[in-house]
Order: sequence, then C-alpha cells, then structure tokens
Amino acid sequence: VQLQASGGGLVQAGGSLRLSCVKSGGSVSGMGWYRQAPGKQRELVAGVTSDGATNYADSVKGRFTISKNSAWNTIYLQMNRLTVKDTAVYYCYADRIITRLRSWGQGTQVTVSS
Repeated sequence: VQLQASGGGLVQAGGSLRLSCVKSGGSVSGMGWYRQAPGKQRELVAGVTSDGATNYADSVKGRFTISKNSAWNTIYLQMNRLTVKDTAVYYCYADRIITRLRSWGQGTQVTVSS
C-alpha cells in the first residue's frame, strides 16, 4: 500500500484547507489522518472505515470532516475554522486488511497564521 498526501499549505486563522490522500495497491479497512506539531506526539485527527464510519478527535469535531470516494482509494479531510493550534504535519494512514499493518503516507505541512 502506498499513500500520497497533498493539500497542505499556509492559511490564516479562520480559513479552510482540504487535504487529500490517494491510496494505491492493497486492500484496506480504514484510512485517516494523524498530525504532529513541533515538540508534540503524533495524534489522531480523524478516521474513516470502508463502510463509511468516521471518528474524530474532540479538538476537531464540528470543524473537520473526513470523507472518502466511492472507489475507496482516496480520502479527504476538509478543515474549516482553522486555528494556530491546528498547525502541524498531517500524515495519512491506511490499515491493511490481510496483514493488519498500518501504512503511512508522507506528511503534508499545514501552517495556520494568526
């Protein structure tokens, strides 16, 4: 499984960004996003399963929306009302069905300025 993330950038507080993660190869049961801010541990942002179930970190509920395409090879993270606390490198992940191992994509930087 290979993952290609995109969509990061610099945005002002209150603005929006949309991240994408494209999967190639392998079958996965779930995909999602983690983020890691400087000096902090990586934390789960949101996840979605193949049947559409979603989960979110409390800090992003009501602001971020995770979605997937019908082919189940791309996920999106719509991020609204961004704050400086959302500044981090965002990593997409995918959980492989057969091996149950987690694959990671390269990070994409999200920087929110005040």
